Amino acid sequence: MSELSRIGRLSWLWLTVLVLVLDQATKQIVLNTLDYGQRLILINGYFDWTHVYNKGAAFSFLAGESGWQRWFFAAIAVAVSAVLIVWLKRLKPSETWLAVALALVLGGALGNLYDRIVLGHVVDFILVHWQSEYYFPAFNLADSAITVGAVMLALDMFKSKKSGEPVHD
Repeated sequence: MSELSRIGRLSWLWLTVLVLVLDQATKQIVLNTLDYGQRLILINGYFDWTHVYNKGAAFSFLAGESGWQRWFFAAIAVAVSAVLIVWLKRLKPSETWLAVALALVLGGALGNLYDRIVLGHVVDFILVHWQSEYYFPAFNLADSAITVGAVMLALDMFKSKKSGEPVHD
């Protein structure tokens, strides 16, 4: 068994680490430069940085609960991360697209997991809006990596032909 086939696509963990480092670095910049709730206009009417916390999951799901959700979402992130690492290890050398997708999701999951465990909440700071009327909930680089990775996973599912696998109806 060659070294490459033994580790699968774990070599893509460098991307996971990059996402984690960039996510935490940008969050530190926000924590060090903006007061909680403060907004910094970057592109007037469309894009701001803000300093907010999310104690829940996506779109502040369960954010209003008493605190149990912190550990619930942390446990989910740990379980998902373990599954993603095993999945990466089992990928074939030809499955680069899937490896990149999994590495992005893993990096984002670990970035938000760190926030939950260490801070008790996730730091969100990217605010996209259209003029003053329509706001998308604030998010961070970890959320962005998870989203891009999830879209890549979905696109991978729609590939009509995978290497050596029959197409099922």
